[in-house]
Amino acid sequence: MNNRVATFLSVVFHPLIITTYLFALLFVITPDLVGVSALELPGLASLLLLISLNTFIAPAVIIYYFHRFGIVSSLHVENLRERRLPYLVCVTIYAVSTYLFGWKLQPVSELAPQIAIIIGSATVSLIFVALVSLYWKISAHATGFGGAVGMLSALLMRFDESSLFVPLLVIIITGGFLMSARLRLNAHTPAQIIAGLTGGFIISNAAVYFFF
Repeated sequence: MNNRVATFLSVVFHPLIITTYLFALLFVITPDLVGVSALELPGLASLLLLISLNTFIAPAVIIYYFHRFGIVSSLHVENLRERRLPYLVCVTIYAVSTYLFGWKLQPVSELAPQIAIIIGSATVSLIFVALVSLYWKISAHATGFGGAVGMLSALLMRFDESSLFVPLLVIIITGGFLMSARLRLNAHTPAQIIAGLTGGFIISNAAVYFFF
């Protein structure tokens, strides 16, 4: 794998967009598990756009302006000390999104409380990465993929959703390429990637086990 491909994978599977990918997959394959089976395609698309605005576009725009104003030196925010403010902002946005989808945005909060649970799980994962990053450069990419794998595997086992098996395999294989890309770019060590994968997996599994 050359650096160009590694960079491409790192951008396409940025940690902030993993939540959007996960919801898109669940909306298409198992809409009943996230309470949206009654929605038509335009409604699903609008809901997915709203989720993406809150969990990807808004934090990404803020990080872009952080870079533009010199608060962070790179859009990838590789510097450990520079990660603190972006993580604080992202955690705040995700926490507010969890609150909105869980309590304020009716009828979504009534018909599909699972949406708030998944975003809440992502929020806890962000808090985990932010706290670890105060002292050590853990991989946010790995945490995001670990969370996706943990969420899908837990849903598959708890609800016997065999339709999630192939997507889960694809995500695991894709995650393997992404982790190789992060190592190729010298962005993380194997220990930082393993820690991220483990943390994301445990948090998302716990979310399904205790709250779904």
